[in-house]
Amino acid sequence: MRWPRLAGPAALGLGALHTAAFAPVEAWWLQILALAGLVALVARAASAGAGATRRAAALGVWFGLGWFASGLWWLFISMHHYGGLAAPLAAGAVGLLALFLALYPAAALAAWARWRRGRAGQDVALFAACWLLAELARASFFTGFPWIASGYAHSTGPLAAWAPWLGVYGILAIAAAASAALALAWRGPADGLADRPADRLAGAGVAAQPRAGAWSRWLPLLLVSGLAALGQGLPQAFTRSTGRLAVSLVQPNIAQDLKFDAARIDANLDALARAVEGARGTLVVTPESVVPLPLPAVPAEYWTRLAGAVAAPGRAALVGVFLGDEQAGYVNSMIGLGAAQAGRGVAGDDFYRYGKRHLLPFGEFIPPGFGWFVRAMAIPLDDQARGQSTAPMRLGAQRLRPLICYEDLFGEDLADSAVGPDSATVYVNASNLAWFGPRMVQDQHLQFSRMRALEFQRPVVRSTNTGATAVVDHHGRVSARLPPEVAATLEAEVDGRTGDTPYARWLAAAGLQPLWALALAVVGAMAWRPRRVPAAAGPGGGQ
Repeated sequence: MRWPRLAGPAALGLGALHTAAFAPVEAWWLQILALAGLVALVARAASAGAGATRRAAALGVWFGLGWFASGLWWLFISMHHYGGLAAPLAAGAVGLLALFLALYPAAALAAWARWRRGRAGQDVALFAACWLLAELARASFFTGFPWIASGYAHSTGPLAAWAPWLGVYGILAIAAAASAALALAWRGPADGLADRPADRLAGAGVAAQPRAGAWSRWLPLLLVSGLAALGQGLPQAFTRSTGRLAVSLVQPNIAQDLKFDAARIDANLDALARAVEGARGTLVVTPESVVPLPLPAVPAEYWTRLAGAVAAPGRAALVGVFLGDEQAGYVNSMIGLGAAQAGRGVAGDDFYRYGKRHLLPFGEFIPPGFGWFVRAMAIPLDDQARGQSTAPMRLGAQRLRPLICYEDLFGEDLADSAVGPDSATVYVNASNLAWFGPRMVQDQHLQFSRMRALEFQRPVVRSTNTGATAVVDHHGRVSARLPPEVAATLEAEVDGRTGDTPYARWLAAAGLQPLWALALAVVGAMAWRPRRVPAAAGPGGGQ
């Protein structure tokens, strides 16, 4: 069978279709269909003679380019419009990032093509394991960048019920299995193996077996469908209420190119103070770095003013600012203000503080060898220090765990705050997505927050500069949201929760290691055993 010329462009289109499964479209079934189409392409590529592994890797690169270029195109805005890079350079940088990230699915497909066995059940399990390993690696290596990981497409739909049990990576493994089962049921599990020359198969240690019947092709799909349905019947209530909390989520809507403008900072800070003074909630939250200065550079009377606005008993504010100094490094932080600071600002050390721990490459820390690139964009405070504390801030019956910007992509970093008697009852995300414009990125980030709410059954409140400022309940539903790019304060209530989900318990105990171990065990078992493929059918014996 000839290698189809349009296989690469087809995989590119499937990658773009995969992106459409995420917010703002949110069609979970597109994720499964896109991945099933990719599996079918790889299976066909394997039937085109020698070089199956190489062709599978190439298809993974094409698919990854379509997926990541269409899902991360908004990075162009930050580099060109705000970073000042020429448009060709900014577009090239996005393309290079997409190409680098495409290496993960390429490796997964190459491994699957190399070690698939020709039996539907085993090939489905192998594909799910390879895809899981690729996504775990993307979330872990080089500090991790799991943006639009496959499992996030299932923040709604039937697989969402698995979130408090298996988390986003367990969900993506089930989705990958469903995709492979669908593709192999349609094409046949041994496609691409039975057509290889017999002497080549024998030399590779591949043993023959009787050709499987059609029922064995559809059985894995039925089993995976049953696994997806099983999630609907599993217990889902693991947390209980700690009471209602009135929140005021401030959205200043300050353009990124004006945020650090020295001529505008005083006016911006005054607008922020007026927003806090007008807020009605028990908890007032501002976006990250809404005070775009190191703490000592802000006049003491300004902190007294902000604290005075929430000085009534039982009220507090979480405000974004930079702690630290030039020698030790600046830390992107949230500080807590209340009655104790109303009379003297933040002169003492008895105010709550939380520093961002998982920093964004290029924007908040400079990877080795890329100083020239970051300097070309003139990003303010571009090489930051990491925060240390993970303790929540107490406010009445609630325990508030801040998450700054994309920290909420790393559920494994939050697990210790989701278990035990002192666990967080509300997650508070403070973000600034003004760097990237209002389209797609805001909805994607909100979708990730919804997955965290499902996994840990905790509400998530989000205060952002330009959007998406929102309240997500412990069922992962958005109960309130401000329109993007408006200056306003979202007044809402949230139900705090306490209790441990199964996912939180095993994640806190072992991290993602159980998933790594399971996936590696499956791949290892397939790699170290000889493949068995259907024997050639005799006259009248084909299907």
